[in-house]
Amino acid sequence: MDKLYLLLGSNLGDRCGYLEQARRLISAEIGPLTGLSALYETEPWGIKDQGRFLNQVVCLNSDAEPQFLLGIILDIEQRIGRVRSGIRNDARTIDIDILFYGDHVICSPELSIPHPLLHTRRFTMVPLNEIAPQLFHPVLKKRVGELLGMCEDPLMVSLFTKEG
Repeated sequence: MDKLYLLLGSNLGDRCGYLEQARRLISAEIGPLTGLSALYETEPWGIKDQGRFLNQVVCLNSDAEPQFLLGIILDIEQRIGRVRSGIRNDARTIDIDILFYGDHVICSPELSIPHPLLHTRRFTMVPLNEIAPQLFHPVLKKRVGELLGMCEDPLMVSLFTKEG
């Protein structure tokens, strides 16, 4: 079994509710969660004219093949109401990204593991660092804590305390 780290994000509607649904479905269909970060409110990446995101990193163990795992994740997103507009970084009810899957390195048109941009985005690095600061990036050859210290992303990431 490998440790799997996923980033959850939502910036439409009941953000907390969508993240809760995602955690429940991931736990039921992939495996029980073994770790989760706090919720963080973050400025949108790419398209500024949209609501702020709630982001969270979760950890679990899995032995599923990465492509099969991606299929499960895409199905979960669709069932929670994700509609792909075709516009990159558009607003969404739920987004689930595979950050790390053990020490797997995969680069295909459908799937890249580790996530190729995770180290450039504070909304990913801050919650990941909370639960796995010593996690080693197999491509960049640095630990998550080191990568966060090097991250130049200026966007706001703050601990989320209540909806509203």
